[in-house]
Amino acid sequence: MKFTRVFAFMALAGLAGSAYATNGYFSHGYGMKAKGMGGASTAMSDDAFGGANNPASMAFVGNRLDLGADLFSPRRKASRTGLGPFDGSVDSDSKYFLIPEFGYNHMYSPDMALGVTVYGNGGMNTHYEGGQIAAGSCGATAGNLLCGSGRLGVNLTQLIVAPTMAYKIAPNHSIGVSPLIGYQRFKAEGLQAFTQNNISSDPANLTNRGFDNSYGYGVRIGYMGKITPTVSIGAAFASKMKFGEFDKYKGLFAEQGGFDIPENYNLGVAWQATPVFLVALDYQRINYSGVNSINNRSTNMAQLGADNGPGFGWQDIDIWKLGVEYKYSQQLTLRAGYNHGDNPIEARDVTFNILAPGTVKDHATLGFTYTTASGNELTMSYMHAFKNDVTGTSILPAFMGGSPAGTEKIEMYQNSLGIQYSWKM
Repeated sequence: MKFTRVFAFMALAGLAGSAYATNGYFSHGYGMKAKGMGGASTAMSDDAFGGANNPASMAFVGNRLDLGADLFSPRRKASRTGLGPFDGSVDSDSKYFLIPEFGYNHMYSPDMALGVTVYGNGGMNTHYEGGQIAAGSCGATAGNLLCGSGRLGVNLTQLIVAPTMAYKIAPNHSIGVSPLIGYQRFKAEGLQAFTQNNISSDPANLTNRGFDNSYGYGVRIGYMGKITPTVSIGAAFASKMKFGEFDKYKGLFAEQGGFDIPENYNLGVAWQATPVFLVALDYQRINYSGVNSINNRSTNMAQLGADNGPGFGWQDIDIWKLGVEYKYSQQLTLRAGYNHGDNPIEARDVTFNILAPGTVKDHATLGFTYTTASGNELTMSYMHAFKNDVTGTSILPAFMGGSPAGTEKIEMYQNSLGIQYSWKM
């Protein structure tokens, strides 16, 4: 009964909103232990977040329940110069998000684990107040930075439930699989300018339509091996999660409202250098190119909503995650990490990415775990993503029949503070 209630709470809380935009729109890590180590987790087996990291790790986790939440604070800004009355500068008012996580694992036998991980993705959560562009430029009243009326922004929430099975194929080697069951919702506001001049294939379903929902599926598979008493390795692959279309926004996203989660894979190694000091290194690849609505260039000469219609122009990215762990005492373990990822946004696509300025590349993290007398754990983590910006030529005039002109800049930095409590059973 306790498990059922906690799971229901996590599912409902997850729908409240997620705003991760650290490695593209993926989180830098899943589970507070991984987050304290820059996200390095592929060769680690410390908690029940294998469904988000490496399903094979659950075979070594034991019986446990992990419940956590992150207070995530992204700071986004967009500006334009060189276009006279179309110039402006505005900060996103969406600055704080509470993002829950949940993991449960049960050793069905000494060699088989059954569990579930619940986690979220996001990153396209912006809210810019209107009135940034002078009246008369976009219409009778002052417009927003993309020449629409009222506030400008998008809100994307993705919740993923990952039931997990892991099996030890040998005493120190395991494989695992997690079917991925996804729910997402989306809304856009303030894009009225793109409903004009035959820009969209379906202008009635492009902006200010409220939330729309869709469901999707995929799979994550993994391997983990303890190749020596001090060295572990891991690998995991997640297929593209195929979702139903956002019908209310089929005039905005390519493929008539398509918005899938891209395939990704990760490799990792962990070295227990001394009895109290561990180093972990992960490599991750996210293939945004497999999702047209994310990868298509914003300069594509096609209508919004078409198969080859303009998108956000996000490129595939490589990510490196380095973490260290120091066992200060029997009760206290300290962590630190660094995460470096490519910026998926190129200068040519700055205009569209005013809506989703996922520009950060470098993250520093800290964390600790305190083990209570009962054996349960309290874990906290902190992350700072350093400010980064992208500057490019505005394509806003092109959508009004002119040529690209003026300069736009999008920028972001982030902080997050998370807490997790874990019950060992």
